Amino acid sequence: MAEYDLTPRMAPNLDRHLVFPLLEFLQERQLYDDDHILKAKIDLLNNTNMVDYAMDIHKSLYHTEDVPSNMVDRRAEVVARLKSLEEAAAPLVAFLQNAAAVQELRADKQYNLQMLNERYQIGPAQIEALYQYAKFQFECGNYSGAADYLYQYRALCTNSERSLSALWGKLAAEILMQNWDIALEELNRLKEIIDSKSFSSPLNQVQSRIWLMHWSLFIFFNHDNGRTQIIDLFNQDKYLNAIQTSAPHLLRYLATAFIVNKRRRPQFKDFIKVIQQEQHSYKDPITEFLACVYVNYDFDGAQKKMRECEEVILNDPFLGKRVEESSFSTVPLRDEFLENARLFIFETYCRIHQRIDMGVLAEKLNLNYEEAERWIVNLIRSSKLDAKIDSQTGTVIMEPNHPNVYEQLIDHTKALNGRTYKLVGQLLEHAQAQVAR
Repeated sequence: MAEYDLTPRMAPNLDRHLVFPLLEFLQERQLYDDDHILKAKIDLLNNTNMVDYAMDIHKSLYHTEDVPSNMVDRRAEVVARLKSLEEAAAPLVAFLQNAAAVQELRADKQYNLQMLNERYQIGPAQIEALYQYAKFQFECGNYSGAADYLYQYRALCTNSERSLSALWGKLAAEILMQNWDIALEELNRLKEIIDSKSFSSPLNQVQSRIWLMHWSLFIFFNHDNGRTQIIDLFNQDKYLNAIQTSAPHLLRYLATAFIVNKRRRPQFKDFIKVIQQEQHSYKDPITEFLACVYVNYDFDGAQKKMRECEEVILNDPFLGKRVEESSFSTVPLRDEFLENARLFIFETYCRIHQRIDMGVLAEKLNLNYEEAERWIVNLIRSSKLDAKIDSQTGTVIMEPNHPNVYEQLIDHTKALNGRTYKLVGQLLEHAQAQVAR
């Protein structure tokens, strides 16, 4: 299933350190030859300061204990540069490690800069040195130290561009340390800046949104509430437009989130239209599954795609996360996906037919007869299905479902409210742009 691997599309939109977890996953799943993955790792490491790691991979790749002289020289350079940066940042680092001294800092950055200069002889050169030291620590793979120093740097920095760069670095560090709650806070902070900042070009803003969405996948598919939040972010007009324009492969993750989300959303119908529109630019078994069920009503095709979806999920670094339980491992998202995918097929099939043969239904759901019967009984018991089973004829009889007028009115009012909110937002943005000119 390497044909559905999105790593080549994802990597250009990620920091090179964030690509390592993807390569580790691909290596574990053995989607590619091991030597191919090791060479990719060395290529990534060439532009970082993780020289010891590069040496270890070189030894594994070429089955030798010797390493090239350029790696040895590079290691000496890194150690010397680290020592130099450490000395340059030492006065400010010492101040930040002094809890009593840090108490003197206030929310006013200008006051802090003046106070540091007057009392501790710490000026712009030392603050810049802290940024360079933090960046170097990140390149060395010391993500914890880098996150701490970047946080402290942002509290003192008055340059908005540098502060933004530091925030990107801190987000990457928190992701790599798997601090999902903190990473989510940094992600939301970064989103606010991207949406409100005045960019030199609209293309730069679109690119920032694309980067943000790619980085967010690490968080959303590991955070407890991530599958809801990915819909909240990706389905916003500006972000969905960015996906359609420059990163249609991200539709895989939005489609998955819609399928596994317990609460069906009113935006789902609009998203199906997007899937239909973008079939020419991107499709995979997950997006094709939705097209089969909701666009083409091709239930045989949906059944086939459901089997392929399982393979896609198992071989996707974000969707195929394994959880160890006693003596075996499971992929929770795979199980949820297949359960909800069957429900999608069943619901749509039932809207078309009033009496359904159980054998035919079992085939559509990719289950045997007994499993299908048990599955439908559970749906009826949990009030997810208004139907009854005729055991003599082996059929499921659907009860007529008359739409509730009040529910329809509420749904239409919600949709109208959403469109009004978007319109007001666009008018405000236009007014602000006119004022800025």
